[in-house]
Amino acid sequence: MQQLNFPSYSFRFKNSENKVSIFDEIRKKFIILTPEEWVRQHVVRFLLEEKKYPKSLINVEKVLNVNGLRKRYDIVVFNPDGSIFVLVECKAPEIKTAQATFDQIARYNLTLKAQYLMVTNGLNHYFCQMDFENEKYEFLRELPDYEKR
Repeated sequence: MQQLNFPSYSFRFKNSENKVSIFDEIRKKFIILTPEEWVRQHVVRFLLEEKKYPKSLINVEKVLNVNGLRKRYDIVVFNPDGSIFVLVECKAPEIKTAQATFDQIARYNLTLKAQYLMVTNGLNHYFCQMDFENEKYEFLRELPDYEKR
């Protein structure tokens, strides 16, 4: 797999039926290794190890309803009260993180109301803080570290 723009992490792999799988610490199972999954697993480790978010507050690949449509988010970090702190959209490294990606995550966030957004293809990472009052978002240099609230 391609080298990504994250610190170096060690992962558990499994090979069966000529398919490589990577162990997801959050879902507690092996997942077929695709380029997008490679990015997703790096983001999970980044949130756990660099940002110190508790594993218990992180959720991976769940379905949500947006305007009656079933959508799947990549990663969500919850606040202890159950509201959403960070919404993450992962793309494969060969996918450019364009305006359409931000539009997609912004649409999801109309329902989810996350305080922060992260969009990454593993090579380029973008972080935003939401300003719901003025219906806009502000780009940040990085996500805030976890603090007990």
